[in-house]
Amino acid sequence: MRRSTLGRSGLRVSSLALGTMQWGGRTDLVEARAMLGAYLDAGGSIVDTAHGYAGGASEQIVGTLLGELGRDAFTVCTKAGISRVSGVRVVDTSRGSLLAQLDTSLRRLGTDHVDLWLVHAWSDEVPLEETLSALESAVGSGRARYVGVSNYGGWQLARASTLAAQSRVPVIADQVEYSLLDRVAEHEVAPAGQALGVGLMAWAPLAGGVLAGRYRTSTPADSRGASPELGRYVTDRMGPGSRGVVEAVATAARGLATTATAVALGWLRDRPGVSCAVVGSRTEVQLRQVLDGADLVIPAEVTKALDEVSAVSL
Repeated sequence: MRRSTLGRSGLRVSSLALGTMQWGGRTDLVEARAMLGAYLDAGGSIVDTAHGYAGGASEQIVGTLLGELGRDAFTVCTKAGISRVSGVRVVDTSRGSLLAQLDTSLRRLGTDHVDLWLVHAWSDEVPLEETLSALESAVGSGRARYVGVSNYGGWQLARASTLAAQSRVPVIADQVEYSLLDRVAEHEVAPAGQALGVGLMAWAPLAGGVLAGRYRTSTPADSRGASPELGRYVTDRMGPGSRGVVEAVATAARGLATTATAVALGWLRDRPGVSCAVVGSRTEVQLRQVLDGADLVIPAEVTKALDEVSAVSL
């Protein structure tokens, strides 16, 4: 699997990151262990989790596997700033909350540091300077090697990067939604990232499986679309404008004798400013289908056709 630096930093990551949002929920430890083994065997390097995933169970599973394989087996990325209290989503990016969540994450992961630590969301309730001071503290104390943000828009990323530069603890990543069905990141985030040396980590690169063709004819009973928690996300990406994109991806896959998944990921991998795509497969079988096409090179004429048909999502 191809590797590149994350933004303008020395941290090298594989083109696909292993997302673990479903670990501890729909994916148990046994399945997660098999998935991680397949991912590492394919040359993957970075595992992405968060303090709030599955109420902490995701980080605990990652920690168990880290203990089995050794601290240097893979690059660990986690996020802080979002939690659930009595089922209600809470965003708190205050210095105290972020650092407390980091300490909890480290205990769950069974390590004294993470390789990459991200603020999970923007908040208007806390001064940005305070939020960034938590990142500076994490690096200064050795609890994080590199830091970044997640779900920051263009001006938010520019402001955070500028302020962080003053402390010499640069923001090196912005983890944002980006796919053929959601190209909003190209408006401001991608150009800002390129100008500021911030690499994009694209989450939902397959739009919840829509681009993989899982919902072309029906909604499988074991899919995200059938899930009470995730079904709304999938439904929102199956509107009238998405059908042409999904069919174009399927057509390209047939022409290239590959899968729709490989085409969608190949297109995204080569977008300006993208350092990696975060894939959140639920099972080892699904993940292996993703990994099989990890190195697909998309011909220029196919890329152009996909650009044109997906322009509606810009």
